[in-house]
Amino acid sequence: MNTIIVNPYYTLIAATLVLLIGRLLVGKIKLLQNFNIPEPVAGGLLMAFLIYMLYIGTGLSFENGIHMGQGLSLDFDKSLQDTFMLIFFSSIGLSADFSRLKSGGVGLFIFLGVVALFIVIQNLVGVSLATAFGLKPIIGLMTGSITLTGGHGTAGAWGKVLEQKYSIEGATALGMAAATFGLVLGGLIGGPVSRRLVNKMGRKPLTEPGDESSEAEVGVFEHPEKQRLITAKSAIETMALFAACLSFSALMDTDFVKSFFPEKFTLPQFIWALLFGVVLRNVLTSAFKINMFDRAIDVFGNASLSLFLGIALLNLKLWQIMDLALPMLVILAVQTFVMSTYAYFLTYRLMGKDYDAAVLAGGHCGFGLGATPTAVANMQSITEKFGPSHKAFLIVPMVGAFFVDFVNAFILTGFVYILG
Repeated sequence: MNTIIVNPYYTLIAATLVLLIGRLLVGKIKLLQNFNIPEPVAGGLLMAFLIYMLYIGTGLSFENGIHMGQGLSLDFDKSLQDTFMLIFFSSIGLSADFSRLKSGGVGLFIFLGVVALFIVIQNLVGVSLATAFGLKPIIGLMTGSITLTGGHGTAGAWGKVLEQKYSIEGATALGMAAATFGLVLGGLIGGPVSRRLVNKMGRKPLTEPGDESSEAEVGVFEHPEKQRLITAKSAIETMALFAACLSFSALMDTDFVKSFFPEKFTLPQFIWALLFGVVLRNVLTSAFKINMFDRAIDVFGNASLSLFLGIALLNLKLWQIMDLALPMLVILAVQTFVMSTYAYFLTYRLMGKDYDAAVLAGGHCGFGLGATPTAVANMQSITEKFGPSHKAFLIVPMVGAFFVDFVNAFILTGFVYILG
């Protein structure tokens, strides 16, 4: 068998092509826009499908070091994928400014608790149903908060951990599929849940929906008081922050440091990068009054996430999840029911049983199954018709963009520790 090894640089070129194809698809296909499907996912899934067709038709294998067909083997180097993954999770940590919790008031803390409780329930549902199907319980986490609350980035990161440490073949492929389903389902149920709650309380639609646009109400989050352009100086300073996070994570991932922890207690390297980013951010801003370049952090983080997903999806092997297709669909269907029920009865009630709470419930459906953009889209579908919600557009983006990944990482680490 002939094997072609695609080096990191050509792998990076291939990943950028995946991103460009994804941008073209999202720009042309309205359905992808409506469900907020990320460009890397759109392009990557198309590429994964083409690779699957080649595998079925010719035996061409894209397996990394394992040749499943009687033909040509093509291996994409994954070293840059790991680097981009660490940069992305570092950006989450470096963006988690705890002083922002104050601006959200008590409602933000309550909502964060509501979200944390649901993450635990989401994982219990996934683990229980995976066990019922005769699968390894830990696989249930890939149809739990790893993919649904966590999204594609978390799915790719934990997928690698489950494949390498727990020998779960196709975990990354399963994660990408589940996360994509979650995006669609989160966009489908959020609006109806909020609308039913609003109708139940007897609130009437605006006479002229355009008069009270919710767009202005997201200014607190979407438009900070001052934004600076990314200069060479700010880019270098930001890269230094990322370098510190990656260096610390590499140190904590060494056998020497691991020897100081119980054998079963092993945090993935990207969790260390995230944690150090949180500490570094808050120490620099609180103790040394250093003004962070949030815009640069966001740009580097989002670009790294796109490239990480592009490379991960190049290595996506759809044939590995065929046996799990039916169990996965059943589990995701149950998760969707649990999410909508939880948002309707608990999120709404715990957040105050008012109009803001109804909008928050729809937003929770958005990032509880999908992502923050899905949550915002859900809320906008309600506020455009029934009027703005100051509280919802302050709390949901802050929790969804900054704090939910942090909470999710800790809860997942506990579940993996118990199940592993």
